[in-house]
Amino acid sequence: MSTAVLPTRRDEAWRYSDLDALARLWPLPAPEAIVVPAGGDFRRAIVQDEGVIRQIELVLGKGATASLHVLNIGGAYGRIELNVILHEGADFHLGAAQIGGAAQNLEIVTSVTHAEPGATSRQVVRSVLGGHATGTYLGKVAVARDAQQTDSEQDVKAMLLERSATANAKPELEIFADDVKCAHGCAIGELDAMSLYYLQSRGLPPGEAKKILLQAFVAGVFDGAEDEEKLQALALAKLGELV
Repeated sequence: MSTAVLPTRRDEAWRYSDLDALARLWPLPAPEAIVVPAGGDFRRAIVQDEGVIRQIELVLGKGATASLHVLNIGGAYGRIELNVILHEGADFHLGAAQIGGAAQNLEIVTSVTHAEPGATSRQVVRSVLGGHATGTYLGKVAVARDAQQTDSEQDVKAMLLERSATANAKPELEIFADDVKCAHGCAIGELDAMSLYYLQSRGLPPGEAKKILLQAFVAGVFDGAEDEEKLQALALAKLGELV
């Protein structure tokens, strides 16, 4: 995408964005480019808590592994954009959560290309939204013609704390190979009333009961992160603001 032209809602990757906020940040700096060499291992935790747009281009060499853990919580508009290319036998994992309230607009946009055979990718994304917040996940997995034995999965769930909040989710597959295992799942819902009742019947205040259920909803995405405790603490504090 050219950095000289401001996107419009006709651009699929920016359909749900806060274009006024985007215009104030435009033009965007060049994406961060990361190359993981053959057999290498890359791990990073990313916290977006200032209302910025971060774009990362990640290339994994033969047999390389990469694990990203993302927490998107800050600013009126915050966006994390990942463009990942996997070569033979590479493995990519994304665990991400976005938590927003008031009128926040938070986005996670991913494009994962399986360019060569035998690569695997896993994306687990959780959103918790209150007030008039909007949370968006757009995720495309593309499998090239020669990328046989690809194994890819997208697991996307969103929790709406109020009917005024909005969740957008579009997991997408584009497959040109025939020997692949690709799956995606998406669910948007509300807190389970019976679970809330159970916790409150054990003496927990309503707010604390909601907080416990929401913590369980997002906790798993940070498993194995280098800064797992920090991510958990920041997520819990943000959840506390919503309930």
